[in-house]
Amino acid sequence: MRHPRAFFAAALGLGLAAVGAAPAANAVAPAPAAQTSSYAAYEQSKENAAATKAFQAAVMKSVREQRAANPGIKVVTVRYSTTSAPSFRTQIARSTQIWNSSVSNVKLQEVTSGANFTYREGNDSRGSYASTDGHGRGYIFLDYRQNQQYNSTRVTAHETGHVLGLPDHYSGPCSELMSGGGPGTSCQNANPNAQERARVNQLWANGLAG
Repeated sequence: MRHPRAFFAAALGLGLAAVGAAPAANAVAPAPAAQTSSYAAYEQSKENAAATKAFQAAVMKSVREQRAANPGIKVVTVRYSTTSAPSFRTQIARSTQIWNSSVSNVKLQEVTSGANFTYREGNDSRGSYASTDGHGRGYIFLDYRQNQQYNSTRVTAHETGHVLGLPDHYSGPCSELMSGGGPGTSCQNANPNAQERARVNQLWANGLAG
């Protein structure tokens, strides 16, 4: 059930709504091709690759610190906060459900404190991405406009895949979650394929990411 709340982005000139759900895909006319291209350019850039790597390192460091008190644990719980991304709580919850039902060696859990990483929302010409805040803490940024153009749950599940150690693979098909925006805006798949699920379970085998 949506409760309207307006977000205004001067540069993009859009009106966005919803608390508890990301802006609807049909809320505005499709963005020009140049906007989609800017997302693709950043996704495949060295800057994005470096930011994703730093993000994964920050999350793993945080998880290892929490595990130190319980070294015998077999299934790791990675904790996240949605406080800074209220508009996407529905998509994040769906993404969590997808991943938790797809893998067995690691679980995602929402918390109000002690998070290993956080979700944020806003407007960014680069689109959505995983990065760090420069202080050793990881976050996933969810861009309003990109989540209107692409399937929002797929965007969220894709970015969450980075938490679990998966890299981008934009040349892959729609059936591959980590192909991200590569297959285009028509791709609706928000589930990892068998290879992606197996890789995450391998990375987190015995409660420790490789």
